[in-house]
Amino acid sequence: MNLPIVRRNIWFSFSAFLMCCVLALTSSPVFAGKADVIDVKVSKVEADVYRFSVTVKHEDEGWDHYADRWEVFDLQGNSLGTRVLMHPHVDEQPFTRSMTLSIPMHVKEVVIKAHDKVHGDGGAEIVVRLPQ
Repeated sequence: MNLPIVRRNIWFSFSAFLMCCVLALTSSPVFAGKADVIDVKVSKVEADVYRFSVTVKHEDEGWDHYADRWEVFDLQGNSLGTRVLMHPHVDEQPFTRSMTLSIPMHVKEVVIKAHDKVHGDGGAEIVVRLPQ
């Protein structure tokens, strides 16, 4: 039995195994992480109408894993409006999109959350006080 050849074969097998593990981890759909809201600008348009400009950061990887929407909630968790994002922003990070939305007059603060196709909600969110 030629010991150097056996060692070389073991080393080759181990190296191939490690490479497969690294490739599996870096191509995993969870690698990009959750979508984060990193900035929100709100301006009052009318008595109960506001314009939201929301900046989202997410390491979009293509059509199977991208930030696909952001949403405005009241403090009780009720959805007040959703801005659907129709495509990945692989080469545009972070990105800002806007939406005009009517908010009930009794609501004074809202929560903005982003969503991605793999993780759903759960990234950084921002609470904003609505301008009077």
